Amino acid sequence: MEKTIKTNLRYLVLGGKGFIGSHLVDELMAMGAFVRCFERPHVVSLGKDHEGDSNYELFEGDFVSEADIEAALDGCDTCFHLISTTQPKSSNQDPVFDVESNLLGTIRLLDHAVKSGLKKIIFVSSGGTVYGKPLQTPIPETHPTNPLCSYGINKLSIEKYLGLYHELYGLDYTVLRMSNPFGERQRTDASQGAVAVFLGKAIRGETIEIWGDGSVVRDYVYIHDVILALLAALDCSCEEHVFNIGSGKGVSLNELLDSIENITLYPTRRRYVKSRLFDVPDNVLDIDRAVSLLDWSPQISFEDGLMRFAKWLENQQKI
Repeated sequence: MEKTIKTNLRYLVLGGKGFIGSHLVDELMAMGAFVRCFERPHVVSLGKDHEGDSNYELFEGDFVSEADIEAALDGCDTCFHLISTTQPKSSNQDPVFDVESNLLGTIRLLDHAVKSGLKKIIFVSSGGTVYGKPLQTPIPETHPTNPLCSYGINKLSIEKYLGLYHELYGLDYTVLRMSNPFGERQRTDASQGAVAVFLGKAIRGETIEIWGDGSVVRDYVYIHDVILALLAALDCSCEEHVFNIGSGKGVSLNELLDSIENITLYPTRRRYVKSRLFDVPDNVLDIDRAVSLLDWSPQISFEDGLMRFAKWLENQQKI
């Protein structure tokens, strides 16, 4: 699925040095676009080094700083909002920080987006947390939204504010409710991202801790397909603004571990511990709306993506 973009526009990527952001910046740059990468000071990019390229601009700042956000938006046409300061499992421990850093920061962003004349915001939401306990699977965008963690509540609140600013000021937006992205550049030493964490531990011969009995089912989407979805959202001009982005297929934690063993030939040392209250048993997204209206569909199977990721990790260890 080849995508083209308008190279005469200026793209702001909030969180442009991270896992998803660095892939997006690299792809936009490869397509000849002007990219302003917004990131916290001194963060090392997970992607390519674009310093010195006339189409690239690094803006180091603080997302909660009104002055920084105002300056970062200046002259840009489209903004990709990939920033999140919290994680699902830790957000309930300090919901005040979650609201202040994510929700209030985004509202300030929207205020300045309107003032600066920004044409569109593409926001990465969370298909894994905004729905809560599913009443049906796959989960369509019309499913009730009852998040079980502050992280999901704030993602949903940002979606609602995007809708409000669209109604009040005509600010265009697209929300991508992402499932569980995985692939090259994802940290294996982080506290979230089961594919990366489990894969890293298997390669290093470490014990893998599983919350519950391993029957929890999740929807995993390869990073290449995530980037294609972000690019597809640029051209979205339909009445729908919210889209699920995932593989449309479920993989249990036990199946994930089995796949890691089959693909890498590394044994997985498993230790099962008590399940967590906010972990819903099954979360698989219905992606029909994205397929029909965004002209997007996942191109890389879970097994193929896992194989590519494993090879990349093994090569990184050799460097």
